[in-house]
Amino acid sequence: MEQQLRTLTAGEQDPLILLQELMEQLRPRNPEDLASATARIQSLTFMLEADPALRRQVREAIETLFSTRKAGSLYVALGILPITGFFSETWRRITHTLLPDVQKPEEYLGDMLQSLFSRKTDEIWVAGVEEEVWITLLKSLHFDEEADPRTLPGGLPTMLHSLWLLSYRMTVIGFDPELLRLDPNLSRTDSPFLAQNLETRAFVECCLQRWDDPEAVAEDEKQLLVLFDQCRDAVERIHRRAAQAGTSLQLTYKLQCLRDHICRGEQLANIAGELQRDRSGRTAYPSIISLFKTLVFASCRKNDLRTFWRQNLEITARRVTEYAGKAGEHYITEGRKEYFRMARAAMGAGVFIALMAMIKLALHHAHLAPLNEMLAYGLNYGLGFMLIYMVGFTVATKQPAMTANALAASIGEAKGKVRDLENLITLIARTTRSQIVAILGNVSVAIPIAIGVSMLIFLLSGQQAIPVEEAEKLLAGHHPFTSGALIFAGVAGVCLFLSGLIAGYFDNLATYNRIPQRIKQLAWARRFLGEERLGRFADYVERNLGALASNFLFGMMLGSAWGIGMLLGLPIDIRHIAFSSAYLGYAAAAYDFAPPLAPFIWACLGVAGIGLVNLSVSFSLALFVALRARGVTFSQGRQLMRGLVRRLLTHPRDFFLPPKKQADDLVQ
Repeated sequence: MEQQLRTLTAGEQDPLILLQELMEQLRPRNPEDLASATARIQSLTFMLEADPALRRQVREAIETLFSTRKAGSLYVALGILPITGFFSETWRRITHTLLPDVQKPEEYLGDMLQSLFSRKTDEIWVAGVEEEVWITLLKSLHFDEEADPRTLPGGLPTMLHSLWLLSYRMTVIGFDPELLRLDPNLSRTDSPFLAQNLETRAFVECCLQRWDDPEAVAEDEKQLLVLFDQCRDAVERIHRRAAQAGTSLQLTYKLQCLRDHICRGEQLANIAGELQRDRSGRTAYPSIISLFKTLVFASCRKNDLRTFWRQNLEITARRVTEYAGKAGEHYITEGRKEYFRMARAAMGAGVFIALMAMIKLALHHAHLAPLNEMLAYGLNYGLGFMLIYMVGFTVATKQPAMTANALAASIGEAKGKVRDLENLITLIARTTRSQIVAILGNVSVAIPIAIGVSMLIFLLSGQQAIPVEEAEKLLAGHHPFTSGALIFAGVAGVCLFLSGLIAGYFDNLATYNRIPQRIKQLAWARRFLGEERLGRFADYVERNLGALASNFLFGMMLGSAWGIGMLLGLPIDIRHIAFSSAYLGYAAAAYDFAPPLAPFIWACLGVAGIGLVNLSVSFSLALFVALRARGVTFSQGRQLMRGLVRRLLTHPRDFFLPPKKQADDLVQ
């Protein structure tokens, strides 16, 4: 390293080439090898301390780069979300990944930084090396040697100008109508976003004046940092209010954009304040290194779409899953009264499911055009599910996607505490028995109702509801190993998972867009329905829009799956346990209740497998998304599993039946 440094500094080398070669020497082969990176930086530090001439040449190269290149974009753009919007930034990152932007390291410091740390893995070792190691390297350059204390440091004017520009941007975003709707107080003249702008201007002017006149009145950064904290409090207040008032991608994006601006403003203000108090710059080194690591990280992930989406979608996803989780609490029973109420609701849904299955078979025999048939299937399922919900019945497979969000909320609150884990195990046991009784309720009624419908059709028409050939296809289509039924059950499980997100999305949408309040303002609806009826209708929409949209769109997904598969040339279909059990009833009736034993047994096993796949796929996907949305890293997974096994062995009843009446009385 020393020989190469002397070779580079001996001639008339471009300072950028010098730093690029120097970075190649510092970069470890394995970015995870922090020991090697630390050793190389310490070796460079020793050489610079030991050789004043070498130190002066490296220092002059750095000062030349900062004085000859534009640094504004480095501070106000790199690592800060632009105000263009979520979708515009998404498109920019995609296009710039496919076709990178033109780099001009000879003109811009931001591009120069990207040319120095050109590998995406550079942020790993730069962030991993201890702060003290980097500070020692800065000290070894001795920037205070031969420095004129009356001359502004090379990068300070640009840094102060960037701080001022960041302040104006914060003010603009802080007065955005979407934010003012959630917090009207921000529109007042004492808004922290307006106050910080005035204070930033005073701070910047004072900094520039103090370098010319050290006797001038000092304006430290403390008051500005207090105002930045008030801006951050306002952002978090809006974030909390969005939990009740609903959120959107654009709102999430704007709040994150504000956080980025506030954080960068604090970093620049800290550096400028330290330089005012200590013109040698040594006390500012910790703040400079912190900013340096932030900028390198941002440079390496400048066009990283995954990080950008995760950063913005997690909060929105959490809001959606929280709304779905509120609905999921209604699907979890506790005592015997709720348990049997769930059983009755599931049994009621079984009647509708058997009728919907018959309508689907009739539509199939109508031989409609493919598009019309797909729409007819979807409307049959969608309207049927909506009707089931509106009369207060329950489809068992709708539970997992809802209850998973309630469980995720409980896990997030538990945070691995043993005491809370016991409560979580109890919640899982309650959820399990609730879903089991709902499945049994659906199946136990759907099969006899299907048989009853078949017998009624035979009495009225003298013909079976479906021919034997159709019954044979139904049995063969539910074989667990030869028909692909379990794979199609997985497709239905994905649809169930999506329906849970849809429910949360539309509940959030109704709240965020104030749909109930807007309905109440409709003059024509008030004249048609009257004030009282319109109010009840708006309240019903507020409480049930998510569930209604979820049920309808879930039905449309089930009905259109085979059509999408046909368009794509893929063997895509769905299998749903409730409908599959009804089809078994119709098939048995078609054989005059004497179906071939082997195919019928295999079909029964297939239906059981379909139910297991429906529940496991939808539940696991919903739980995964809910946990990721909350940023939960549940390290006590083994402890939870041991607790579940122990509870299952010692109190198996908890997972299948509600507590006895005496236990309920004791709890009360």
